[in-house]
Amino acid sequence: MVNLAVFCSGNGSNFQAILDAVRRNKLKATVAVMICDNPKAYALRRARRHGVPIVLIGRDAPWGVSTGDPRKAYEKILVRILRNQRVDLVVLAGFMRILTPYFIRAWRGRILNIHPSYLPAFKGAHAIRDAFEAGVKETGVTAHLVTEAVDAGPILMQEKVKVSQKDSLESLEKKIHRIEHQIYPKAIGQFIKNSLGGRNK
Repeated sequence: MVNLAVFCSGNGSNFQAILDAVRRNKLKATVAVMICDNPKAYALRRARRHGVPIVLIGRDAPWGVSTGDPRKAYEKILVRILRNQRVDLVVLAGFMRILTPYFIRAWRGRILNIHPSYLPAFKGAHAIRDAFEAGVKETGVTAHLVTEAVDAGPILMQEKVKVSQKDSLESLEKKIHRIEHQIYPKAIGQFIKNSLGGRNK
């Protein structure tokens, strides 16, 4: 069984979708740990409710270092935690932090992300708002591998979402999140089957 580490910062609805897929045996994996950088995140409640081990490692902690790059120090701790937990695959689910090249090199080819646009359109942290304000007739959802270039890694799965004239920003967000919850567990499962052989290395 493949061990997942799911990284969250907020509500954790994609985290919940992954947990649900695992529980229904639609995703053959184990959520070994949830990494969170926000002590107020609702995702923490979801993890506790399902008995998922939590590592809460806030953004502003000193990491026990007084010199050097604090982001790299942060990520060295993450790498050590993931190795101790025997994690096979890192899954970003609303983790509002750009990973450094150090972390991406350590887990190259084993970090997945879900992005709320039909990439390559509307990269960045405000993709839904940007698409809505641009007045496009369709946007979408993309599951992709994470690389050093933000929102530019190889695409694993995509689905388009039509934007109605009646849509508000809030209704568009709901549409996109609903599709995210559908395709992300599928994309993770497909990646495990195709790239990890469906089992731990």
